[in-house]
Amino acid sequence: MPELPEVETVRRGLNQLTLNQEITGGDVLLDRTIAYPFSVGEFVNGIEKNAIATWHRRGKYLLAELSSSSGWLGVHLRMTGQLLWLHRDEPLHKHTRVRLFFGEHQELRFVDQRTFGKIWWIPPGVAVESIMTGLAKLAADPFSPEFTVESLANKLQNRRRPIKTALLDQSVVAGLGNIYADEALFKSGILPETLCIDLQLKQIELLRTAIIQVLETSIEAGGTTFSNFLNVKGTNGNYGGVAWVYNRAGEPCRVCGTAIQRIRLAGRSSHFCSQCQTLRGVKS
Repeated sequence: MPELPEVETVRRGLNQLTLNQEITGGDVLLDRTIAYPFSVGEFVNGIEKNAIATWHRRGKYLLAELSSSSGWLGVHLRMTGQLLWLHRDEPLHKHTRVRLFFGEHQELRFVDQRTFGKIWWIPPGVAVESIMTGLAKLAADPFSPEFTVESLANKLQNRRRPIKTALLDQSVVAGLGNIYADEALFKSGILPETLCIDLQLKQIELLRTAIIQVLETSIEAGGTTFSNFLNVKGTNGNYGGVAWVYNRAGEPCRVCGTAIQRIRLAGRSSHFCSQCQTLRGVKS
């Protein structure tokens, strides 16, 4: 699933390529991709003849502000969604779900193999959170001023669940997923099974710093491609080649040489180094 760095990479690409160009029409090939409005015709009519003023990101959501106060276009890529900026003559991929047409025979194409991705049009005057209800549940973005050591500690204190599981909760940290939770825990030296309630404030401070660092590094690398992720120009992300632990089970740790281990926590894979990650967080 695309996480914060992948979605941010897409947002930056969209802001470079799609702004201030009129949407001349659209074609919905899979109706259930449109989460709102419930009429595909209403969706196309709502966005048609409008331009995109700017793209924003909130957690893993993309939000396009439409010009002339014409509402918002929302996108969630979910597991396999891709937004590709293509010439209209490019052959259609079999998993193409939605096409938005622009001038000069360009289009923004939503491709989604698993069909979990969603697109919304929020009409003007309607609160975005009232339609895209997942936004209201998001915690602070890691790059926002609100993402402080104190705020993260408040989210984690008194929780008797593994820190790795907690980090996947979007009400704890917005935008973080399996890849970068593993990476941040490695950078902060914390074992994934450590219970939140046992973390000391110093460890939470290290964790907050590590989260920001690994996200910044991945954005600079264009995100991670292990399976489906592509940027808007159809290019893979490069972070996977420098990942500390994620998807490296059995390979030597880049710091100490110990074989990276893989375990299952709450049904998800967790990768770690047993030598570099020794902080269990037991309070004195």
